[in-house]
Amino acid sequence: MTSMRKMRRLVVAGLVMAGALTACTTGADSGARQPLSDAGRADLQRALDAAVGAGTPGVQVVVTEQGKEWTATSGVGDIATGAGFPAAARIRIGSNTKAFVATVMMQLVAAGTVDLDAPIERYLPGVVQGDGIDGNRITVRNLMQHTSGLPEYLELPELDGDYAAMLKQHFDSAALVRSALSTMPAHFPPGEKAEYSNTNYLIVGMLVERLTGKPFAEEITHRIIEPLGLKATYIPAPGEIELRDPHPLGYEIVDGQRTDLTRLETSWAGSAGAMVSTGSEVNRFFTALLTGKLVQPAQLAEMQRDPKPLTNREGIDYGLGLARLSVPCGKQVWGHGGSIPGFRTYDGVTADGRAVTVLANLRASDAATAAAQQHVFDTAICAA
Repeated sequence: MTSMRKMRRLVVAGLVMAGALTACTTGADSGARQPLSDAGRADLQRALDAAVGAGTPGVQVVVTEQGKEWTATSGVGDIATGAGFPAAARIRIGSNTKAFVATVMMQLVAAGTVDLDAPIERYLPGVVQGDGIDGNRITVRNLMQHTSGLPEYLELPELDGDYAAMLKQHFDSAALVRSALSTMPAHFPPGEKAEYSNTNYLIVGMLVERLTGKPFAEEITHRIIEPLGLKATYIPAPGEIELRDPHPLGYEIVDGQRTDLTRLETSWAGSAGAMVSTGSEVNRFFTALLTGKLVQPAQLAEMQRDPKPLTNREGIDYGLGLARLSVPCGKQVWGHGGSIPGFRTYDGVTADGRAVTVLANLRASDAATAAAQQHVFDTAICAA
């Protein structure tokens, strides 16, 4: 595989095709309305094909509504062989991991284990300190809402290595946080504005581990994955660089070429973006979260209360691990989204219960490709 420098440009940056159509429905009530009208499905297929035409190798959309599910694909899952995008494809879901971590945190809030408005210094003494950084002034809420002002750990030189070498390198979240806060200053005082920084959710993951005494991956598995029966969803084990089947290959533009980056050591992403799932299971998770099946009503209200516009993510107002997403038709949509080398996901649920996940096996590096991918999501949310 091509050797690359500047891996930090290929790391988590979430929030956020011409081919055959594959469709399926699930659900016990055969009389329930199917997701999307025939015209809506045709519009969505055209959007998928346009995303492929704009440069994405393959795109899949999963729409879940009223107990029914419909999936459509375009393009390929493997450029070399021409193999299609697999049904029920597993991909790396990047920053959607934050919504899972935030859900665990809100369960701990409901249990009285942690106070959202307490300083992080109370729970992780000495961890959140640096140039303009004071853990006595930064609350748990600041971290979860990206209003802490903390710098972005993805800018560290440790993540500026050779791709092949990084496949063999394990990163410790605490060490990455320590390095980032000791070498980079705060971007602004806590609470002044909202700026998306993956550092926040490395720390939130560390907080989960301090409060529970268990790895964040175990807590997500025990509290979310197992209760919801998400059999395809997982957090890769240390050193697990292969994606579990079925999956498409994931591509990134490197030196002007689409390069296979499916194999990836994601310990550097950790609680900010390491998870793997499918479109169907991501829809199930967000639907369960937003209908009160995972957190108490008071905690869900906190997750959605007073969302802040992100200064570095256009069209996104951020709550606590949940984002209010702007769509052309004006519908109220809550979800997240994520990107990681090789893959991009768009995820959201409307107020009337339509859940949409778009999976793309290329993280766009140009505006036209990104816009075409976004258009698939917007079409699926807005179509009749």
